[in-house]
Amino acid sequence: MTVEEAVLRYGDMLFRICLVMLCNEQDAQDAVQDTFCRYMERTAGFRDREHEKAWLIKVAANRCRDIHRSRSRHPEVQYTDVEEYCEFQGQSEVLAELMNLPDKLKEVVYLHYIEGYKAAEIAQMLGITPNAVKKRMQRGRESLRVSLYGERKAGAG
Repeated sequence: MTVEEAVLRYGDMLFRICLVMLCNEQDAQDAVQDTFCRYMERTAGFRDREHEKAWLIKVAANRCRDIHRSRSRHPEVQYTDVEEYCEFQGQSEVLAELMNLPDKLKEVVYLHYIEGYKAAEIAQMLGITPNAVKKRMQRGRESLRVSLYGERKAGAG
């Protein structure tokens, strides 16, 4: 696949992932651009399209972590700005709340619920155990439930 084809196929998805992780449009664009620069430098091929997609997601997530570590915090994307990046109507409130989750939680919640990956796939992409992914998803769901609906699950905190 050419770089142009990869950008067309995966660019929007990678941008949404980076936007959720970084909460800043310019940083997200930088992370996606850096990801595709690494893609162009890669000499070995991919087993299949899913392997290629997983590699791009992992590189983008790592780049987002690097940006978090190296740059001072920038203003977050405003709730009204989020709507223009949503694939589906009504997704903006959830995406806005997702951006407020801690990084470790937001990346697994996003990859599972928005991109449709299974826990084992996310674990492999992020280099953590499937149990760690499941625990982060549980904590992320609880945080979203509280922020969106103001309710805690029975027996929680």
